[in-house]
Amino acid sequence: MSLHIGIVACSAEGAALCYRTICIEGGELLGPHQHPEISMHGHNFADYVKCINANDWVGVAELMLSSAEKLAKAGADFLIAPVNTVHQAFDLVEHRSPRPWLHIAVEVANEAKHHGYKRLGVLGTRALMEGPVYREKLKIAGIEHRIPGAEQRERIHRIIFDELVRGQFLPRTQAYLTEVIRALKDEGCDAVVLGCTEIPLVMTQEQSPLPMLDSTRLLARAALRKAVEG
Repeated sequence: MSLHIGIVACSAEGAALCYRTICIEGGELLGPHQHPEISMHGHNFADYVKCINANDWVGVAELMLSSAEKLAKAGADFLIAPVNTVHQAFDLVEHRSPRPWLHIAVEVANEAKHHGYKRLGVLGTRALMEGPVYREKLKIAGIEHRIPGAEQRERIHRIIFDELVRGQFLPRTQAYLTEVIRALKDEGCDAVVLGCTEIPLVMTQEQSPLPMLDSTRLLARAALRKAVEG
């Protein structure tokens, strides 16, 4: 019997892609139409955005823990959050949580090590690119990282909140992100982390100048493996 997965949702598009990946790839792993039991809870996304903009990681942690409590009561055996930025509050959450978690950046780092990548470009919100989430986890894994310049970070941040989380995936945005990834390649990166869970919906591997580490799908696959293997 598979374990019950609890998804702590934040932005709709990232949560939906994670849920969809578990369901579709569950069928490939377990047999037609099969997947582990899944429950999802999400607070008002505006509440998360307000906390993130205020650098209020205690507030983010409280939202995550509230969802965790609800999912534990629904029967979830472990938890995932398919949104990278909120993992800056992870240390405030983990020891108080009613259920264990998988950490999205740990799963990305594990995949990078598996492929032997040495230096990763990291894309995401401004807080994610400039913050400790990937810096710390990649350092532990012995992997270097690079982030885009300040002007590019600001534009990517606006793209995420003005377009991607609203389900807008535009050709001009794909073209811009391709340029950013090409610049990271020129800095010696051998792969790029899609550290915003919506970027995989606008970027394809065929378009990217570097191999892509899709944080959303990597977390979903890790959750699927844990659910099946116990």
